[in-house]
Amino acid sequence: MNFKKTLAVLCAGLVLTLAVGTQSMAGDYKLTLKLSHVFSPAEQLSKSMDAVAESIHERTDGAINIQTFPQAQLPAYKEGVEQVVRGAKFISVEDPSFIGDYVPDFKALYAPMLYRSFDEYVKLTQTELVADMKAKAEAQGIKILALDYIYGFRNLITQKVIKTPADLEGMKIRTPGSKSYIDTLNAMGAVATPLPWGETLSAVQQGVVDGLEGSEFTNIGTKVYEGPTKNVANTRHILGTCGVYISTKVWNDIPAEYRAIIEEEFTKGANHMVELLKSQHGGVVKELESYGVKFNEVDGDAFRAALAPLYEEQEGMTPGIFKSIFSELDAMR
Repeated sequence: MNFKKTLAVLCAGLVLTLAVGTQSMAGDYKLTLKLSHVFSPAEQLSKSMDAVAESIHERTDGAINIQTFPQAQLPAYKEGVEQVVRGAKFISVEDPSFIGDYVPDFKALYAPMLYRSFDEYVKLTQTELVADMKAKAEAQGIKILALDYIYGFRNLITQKVIKTPADLEGMKIRTPGSKSYIDTLNAMGAVATPLPWGETLSAVQQGVVDGLEGSEFTNIGTKVYEGPTKNVANTRHILGTCGVYISTKVWNDIPAEYRAIIEEEFTKGANHMVELLKSQHGGVVKELESYGVKFNEVDGDAFRAALAPLYEEQEGMTPGIFKSIFSELDAMR
């Protein structure tokens, strides 16, 4: 009997020791991550990333320190995602098309003129279809913390009025360096001209390009309207959205309690940003109009016809991926 009691006490002590040791490991854990994106400090995505980083720092008692770097101060776009794949202590905030270099199905998710609203896209990211894409990304070393930091539909911002693909003939339009953007603008009739964002406004001013593409929020946040590009064609050719990516190697080394907090805060941040921009859109358009910006509708059918080749499966895509996406969207409408 005494032996049994002694054994029970020893076992209880061992369990307590292990529990305290585990708690101590989490308590001693410290990690600094550098988060990079291309948006200016005045834009909502920058503000949202700063707020999420602050909340994570507070909720983890300083264990997880995320330093945010806007305007491509650190590697961004393709180079930012490469940092993640290499296992750097780095968070890349880019649109999903850049993940398409590793999981081609993401290019289909970011195909042009797919979505009618923010909500459609958000709902699609919550389906099993996209869950499968995320699993494939993890196999490539990319943990996706969010996909739905939406910053608006991207439109053409140019010096002249654009209504049809023919109006874009010969026009150089600045795009990010993603192949998805380049293919989209070329198919629409323009001459896609990839440039770093930091060079874009001067390129517009100097006539190196005839315009750019971006959302109303980018236009107002970076004061694009102060240049010669006063016309906005509501092509809504791409729903501007960013995902948040971290190396699986780095992620798996973070204590589980901190991983839960990080995921919760990035999810909350995305939800808040979507609702905020939906409520602000009308006011932003009116403000831009007060600065002399003119908005016009376009021949959507003509642009969709021009973009039709981009709905064909590319190398590496899951057979029937576009059909699956269209089916999910049709079920929502």
